[in-house]
This record gives sequence, C-alpha cells and structure tokens, in this order.
Amino acid sequence: MTEKIQRKLSESKTARWTVLALVAFTMLCGYFITDMMAPLQDLLQTPVENGGLGWTANEYGRFTSAYGWFNVFFLMLIFGGMILDKMGVRFTGVMAASIMLVGVFIKWIGVSQDFGGATVSVFGTEWGYPLLIASLGYALFGVGIEIAGITVSKIIVKWFKGKEMALAMGLEMACARIGTGLAIGVTPLLSRAFGNSISMPVFIGLILLCIGLLSFIVFVVMDKKRDAEEAETATEEEKEEPFRFGDIWSIVTLKGFWYMALLCVLFYSAVFPFLKYAPNLMINKFGIDPEWSGVIPALLPFGNILLTPFFGNLYDRKGKGATIMIIGSIMLIFIHLMFSIPMLDNWLVALGLIILLGIAFSLVPSAMWPSVPKIIPENKLGTAYALIFWVQNWGLMGVPYMIGIVLDAYCITGQIDGKPTYDYTLPMLIFTCFGILALLIALLLKREDRIKGYGLELPNIKKEEVIVMEEELIGEGQR
Repeated sequence: MTEKIQRKLSESKTARWTVLALVAFTMLCGYFITDMMAPLQDLLQTPVENGGLGWTANEYGRFTSAYGWFNVFFLMLIFGGMILDKMGVRFTGVMAASIMLVGVFIKWIGVSQDFGGATVSVFGTEWGYPLLIASLGYALFGVGIEIAGITVSKIIVKWFKGKEMALAMGLEMACARIGTGLAIGVTPLLSRAFGNSISMPVFIGLILLCIGLLSFIVFVVMDKKRDAEEAETATEEEKEEPFRFGDIWSIVTLKGFWYMALLCVLFYSAVFPFLKYAPNLMINKFGIDPEWSGVIPALLPFGNILLTPFFGNLYDRKGKGATIMIIGSIMLIFIHLMFSIPMLDNWLVALGLIILLGIAFSLVPSAMWPSVPKIIPENKLGTAYALIFWVQNWGLMGVPYMIGIVLDAYCITGQIDGKPTYDYTLPMLIFTCFGILALLIALLLKREDRIKGYGLELPNIKKEEVIVMEEELIGEGQR
C-alpha cells in the first residue's frame, strides 16, 4: 500500500513542477496582453493623420479601466470563483483561457479597423468606435485573465499543499511578470518593426495566447490522471467537503479576509496602474525617447523573476508573512514619494526607483497569496480568491481612469507634435497615498494574526518538518 501511494502522481516532484511550468506559461501569455498597450500610450495619443488613434489621456484611462468593468459591475469574478469551487480547476481554466482569446480578438478588431472617425454616445459620453470596441474586448479579456489567476492559485494549492507552496506561487508570479516585462519592453519594438503599428503587437499576443491555451490543456490531462489516482485511495475522511453558497457568508465575516482584500487592492492599485502610465512618465519627466520608454519600467517585472521565488521560499522556510507585507508597503511609500519630487528627473533616479519597486512588488505578493489558505479552508479558496480579486478589480478599474482624468484636468504643461506633455507630480502623490493606506492595513493584519492565530508569521513547511521529526523519533524508539 505504501509503495502504491508513493507512485501516485501527486507525490511526484517532477509532476508537480511540470504542472507549475504549464500553468505559469499560460499566465505569462495572458499578462503579456494585459500590459502591452502601456508603452503604446504615446502612439495611441498621436493624431490620426500621423498614424495614431488620437486618444486623450482621459480616453486611454477609460480603455485601461475597462479591464475591470465586467468583473466589478457584473460580478463575473465572483461567479467565476463559484464555478471554480463547483466545477473544478480543469473546466474553469479552459473556460477562462477561451474567454481571454475571444476578448483579445475583439480588442484586435477595435484597434485594427478603420471606422472613419465614427462615434457613439454611451451614458452621455462620446466614444469613438475603436475605443469602444477595444475597451469591450479588453473588459472581456479581464474576465478571463482574472478567473485564470484564481484558478492557477487553487491549482498550486492543490498540487503543492504541505510542500513548497509559497515558492511555487512565487515562481508562477515571476513567470507572469516576465509576460508584463516583455509587454512593456518589447511591444514598442514590435510596433516600430511593423511601421508604428498598434494592431500587430495585439495580433502577436493573440497567437501567443493560443499557445498558452494548448499548454493549459496539457495540464488538464495530468490533473485528470491525478484525480483518478486520488479517487482510488482516498478515504471518506480525506474527501474534500463540497462548496456551499452559504459559505460565502463565512468568508466575508472574517476580518482577516477583509484585511487581505484591502491590502491587495491598495498595493496593486499603486503598482499596476502605475505601470500603465510608467512609459509615459519616462517620456515626460525623464526625457526618454518613446521607442525606449518601456525599457526602464520593464525592469520591474523582470526583477520579480528571481526575487518573488526567493521571498516565497523564505516565507516557506522562515515565515514572517505579515512582516514581509509591512516592509513592502513601507518601500512603496518611499518609492512613489521620490517619483513625485520634480527635481529628481535624471534617468538614473528612475532606474534606481524602479529596481526598488521591483523588490517591493516581490515582497508583498510572495507573502500575500500563500497566506490566504491559512485564513480560508481549501474548499472555499476559489470563492475567497475570487472575492479578493473582485475587490482588487475596483482599484484596477478605477485608478487608471482617475489618473487619466487628473492628467488631462490638472497636469498638462504644453504640447509637442500635437500631443500634450504632462507633469506627473500629482499622480505620483496619489500613488503614495495608496502606499500609506496599504501600510496601515498590513499593520492591522499582523494584529489580527496575533489575535486569531492564523500562523501568518509561521513557516509554510513547518508541518512537513514536524512529520519528519516524528518519524525519526519513532525510528529511534524502535532501534
């Protein structure tokens, strides 16, 4: 019996790391598309007669905010979490990747077709057809990528529980950041290679996402085999209790859950919306050429490749998850405050601050996501992650739109070649305020951990080490 259990796929180190590679690659493809329009903001705001789309900063902010429309207002993320807990990771993952594909295709139609300057009024606001169609496609894509994110998180918990869970989550996030880094750093070069095209990078992203879907299907085959093996040996006590809709109430009544959700939305609102505007910040404040404006911001996600797994492994072995989140929030405040100081306009300053932001962005997520299973039972994890992502999407939707409004209303300093120039002091102070609030929530989370004993400061692999020690003691007793 023991030999049979050891041969199970769930106990194979090679199998679980292969699973991680497959699903992480799918997320890499998704995040490449998520952030690919950020370095094209300058081209998007170029007048139509000069090859751009003639968007304003406000319109670019509207497009960027579309990412969260369906997730926030139609509760698609919450429904996605329920589907995940009811239908499992295989069905939900394939569904999410398919939604992403449809969304990217619609977005590509929006930016590639000539609509002759036609507009339509939506709730009293004028929208050009390229902006509206691209935004709808991006909104649909946002549903897919966010549901894929919570699905992959549950996959990692399923395959790595009691093992290197934080390290695995860190490596998955690192792969996702590779996608972000490639999007920010490579997209301008792809655009230039195809004659300053906006549509071709999107089309290339569509092809890449097709490969990502195939990668996830390979995972589906492995996961199905694992579940078949588990069904043969699992006892009634070991079988997971099914999710019930009433369990949502047990999640939202936990203070620890809300502290985690608020920390997530505040921290990510100070990073991802910043990345949407970072290339334009490089142009306007640091005088970097538009073609290379994404290079320095791209260092942030590439820095996560090594640091997020490193901090995840540290959390696995040493603990201190709540403390790690506090340190990351303090760093966030310092970084955005330095970005807001007008006289600090040398590109070396930008380089140093982006590197620091990469460290902060590695610290907090590496501790945040592996901490959720310490607060929420596994059969409710899909819905819990979905609720956290839903709260997060309020920030990912609202903050970019707010920054676009602020730039157009208060920060225009002039005009060059038909495009406005901006002073980014006020937007960076807004991002600083998010960091201050994140620090306060992180402190409250640490206090709640002391009260409730979630174990956020304890190592993730402590339980495994205790089992090994017990086995050694038994062996010594037998000798």
